[in-house]
Amino acid sequence: MSVHGNGQAPRSVPAALTIAGSDSGGGAGIQADLKTFQELGVFGMSAVTAITAQNTLGVQGVFPLSVEAVVQQMHSVGSDIGVDALKTGMLFNSEIITAVAATIAELGWKSVVVDPVMIAKGGASLLQEEAIRAMTDKLLPVTTVITPNIPEAEKLTGIVIVTADDKREAARRLAGYGAGYVIIKGGHDTGEEAIDLLYDGSGFTELAGKRVATARTHGTGCTFSAALAAGLAQGLDMEAAMRQAKAFIQAAIEDGIQIGGGHGPTNHWAYQRSKRARQAPL
Repeated sequence: MSVHGNGQAPRSVPAALTIAGSDSGGGAGIQADLKTFQELGVFGMSAVTAITAQNTLGVQGVFPLSVEAVVQQMHSVGSDIGVDALKTGMLFNSEIITAVAATIAELGWKSVVVDPVMIAKGGASLLQEEAIRAMTDKLLPVTTVITPNIPEAEKLTGIVIVTADDKREAARRLAGYGAGYVIIKGGHDTGEEAIDLLYDGSGFTELAGKRVATARTHGTGCTFSAALAAGLAQGLDMEAAMRQAKAFIQAAIEDGIQIGGGHGPTNHWAYQRSKRARQAPL
């Protein structure tokens, strides 16, 4: 049993918090994060930053909450339940990013996973331009690991990523902003494998997965970062948490489900189902 200070009651399971937007279509954002936490045996909590009207065809509207509402949610969770790890997703604007970073520092939360959500699968912008500076200046200094895809890494660093060396240089630059670890995801690479790159501040580790030809990829970034946060909440080290997250999203993509007419969601229960199948007696 885990016992927490600051008036928090005893707790018997790891707990993770997602600070992100709500996806009405259920495939990304808060909804994807909570599904992932649940599948990995971690109690999930949320601080909603914005409400989106969206489906597999695109984003029809984004309605941000106030800074006060976001911060109050964080304090409510932290004062009673406690947070073993957290992830951020769509933070929308510089005011919310700055407040989230300050509250993380104030509450002393560790194991902070930042998924720098910028653009939805349908092309809609989910992060205002002035928010990028707030992310690099305010949020990354309190970040344990940032998990951009290649376009996001390019936007944050100004580096055009074509080669493996470009990817490594972008990782170094992101670490220079303050992130303890950097994982640049390889979903936008070319080739038969999607190769994720982990930078720990001194060395690099590559983790490859089979590329799957599918349109059911909505929420892949949210899901990967949520699985990473779940692993950290469980006490895994960064590489082990990354490997679990990679296996989780690989299964979710490979064992797709047909929902909607556009960029459909991944299958959040595929990992545990395949895991049980592997463990079943012959």
